[in-house]
Amino acid sequence: MIVESPIDEILKRGSIADVAVHWLPSMGSFQFLADPFGLWRNGVLHVFVETYDYRVRVGAIETLTFDSTFRLLNRQVVLKRPWHLSYPFVFEGEGETWMLPEAHRSNALTLYRAIDFPFGWEAAGSIALDDVAVDATPLFHEGLWWLFFSSAARDVDKMRTLHAAWAERMAGPWHMHPQNPLRVDVSGARPGGTPVIIDGRITLPVQDCSRTYGGAIRPLVIERLSTEHFEARAGDAIKAPQRFAPFVEGLHTLSSAGPITLIDAKRTELSAHGLAIEIRRETRKLVQRLRRPPAINAR
Repeated sequence: MIVESPIDEILKRGSIADVAVHWLPSMGSFQFLADPFGLWRNGVLHVFVETYDYRVRVGAIETLTFDSTFRLLNRQVVLKRPWHLSYPFVFEGEGETWMLPEAHRSNALTLYRAIDFPFGWEAAGSIALDDVAVDATPLFHEGLWWLFFSSAARDVDKMRTLHAAWAERMAGPWHMHPQNPLRVDVSGARPGGTPVIIDGRITLPVQDCSRTYGGAIRPLVIERLSTEHFEARAGDAIKAPQRFAPFVEGLHTLSSAGPITLIDAKRTELSAHGLAIEIRRETRKLVQRLRRPPAINAR
């Protein structure tokens, strides 16, 4: 949803309980939108989101375009791959507009360049890191590009680790921070939005997954950041207010778009139809495994 408040005010206040919001369009059954990031161009707001259908189980990137009164003008899928895409971090730098979507199931981190903003994107190259990155979050700070991310090395690491890398240019080469992992904390490590400078310090929204995946957002105030050192402290959790009911099970993303902030709140909806979809999906997976020929060990 669109929150009529800049991100720094939300992070300082630690709440969105009393701020005006505009909900994004609702999706059909067994679908959702998540991970909103946005850029303004000529008075028009372009919101990039993960669009997901439980019947397909492969996320794509969609763009929703709004006028200055937050009236929806257009929406369409702008990036689709054979693997799952989410967390479409869009940003500007080096005279270009970029998108760095989450795609760890491809075992790569691909940087995309806008060739016809907001609809046309081309792969500009891969960012080579020691770990396959989850929710990679870039920031240009004091002459260097920084990349904050979680590791996909193990499932548990996706929720509880924070790593960093740095480079002089987006194209690299990228250098891993010597203190990696910078944090191991399920309540405040995985990136969850746009890093901003508040009172001279970087504040990175991170996810609190201690209760559930994307249960809340915490401001991670980075007290010291250099190519050799890192120090940070996590603030109090920012949760979905009760007035968002039934979307009160989580607050998953907090991203900046000038004078407004984009967030996503979640709910879980169970139904007989939804359970039937899950049963069919798991049955197909089991049948495929049973049909595979047995492995032959050569001796």
